[in-house]
Amino acid sequence: MTTEQIAVRLPGELLAQLDELVARGVFESRASAVRAGIEAITAADRRRVIDRALLDGYRRIPPTQADEVAAVASLREAIAEEPW
Repeated sequence: MTTEQIAVRLPGELLAQLDELVARGVFESRASAVRAGIEAITAADRRRVIDRALLDGYRRIPPTQADEVAAVASLREAIAEEPW
């Protein structure tokens, strides 16, 4: 995968927090921390897009009473199988 370099300006306080994460070993470098942040933001956005599509689908074709009964039964079975 090819990469490109970008320049980012950060307020001093945020940069200090970033450097603290690097110093504690949470991230290998500033760049890896920034990459992880961007990956988290893009993953959250993908989930939002999928969630919106699911909601739109349920609005177009709402679940039937039988669907809801089956969903509740499935949830009860899953809970009963948990090793509490």
